[in-house]
Amino acid sequence: MGKDDQALMKVLKIQWERQQAWKSQLGSRWNEQGLVFARDGYMLRNDGLRPGDPQDAGQVSARWRTVRTRLDLPKDFRVHDWRHSKVTNDLEAGENPVEVSANVRHASPGYTMKQYGKRRVEGALRLASGTAQRIGLGNVT
Repeated sequence: MGKDDQALMKVLKIQWERQQAWKSQLGSRWNEQGLVFARDGYMLRNDGLRPGDPQDAGQVSARWRTVRTRLDLPKDFRVHDWRHSKVTNDLEAGENPVEVSANVRHASPGYTMKQYGKRRVEGALRLASGTAQRIGLGNVT
């Protein structure tokens, strides 16, 4: 696991623990939606939004800056960078592109491969070389 992956795991663990505490404290007032970064119960208001609902972009950005600083990550490091790294790492590890695509909610595996498949040049060369050897054409380099 790389440094970025370890840092991501720390972020997710902090968030999971925080969210579990809110769920426990709020009980039935928590609106479970299966979100990783749900609205917490810090400021309960009568605006129709409930703890457990999706967060607004400003709240997400503020928390991200706090966590990024705590982890001593560069100021230009974005949450999306981790998403990109995960997709790339999953594909390079040989994970099924259909599953990878569904996991990141891309419209199609074709889109995922178009965006991320170009980073798989070495794997493509190995595949082509193996195919060439099997049909008697020698190595592809």
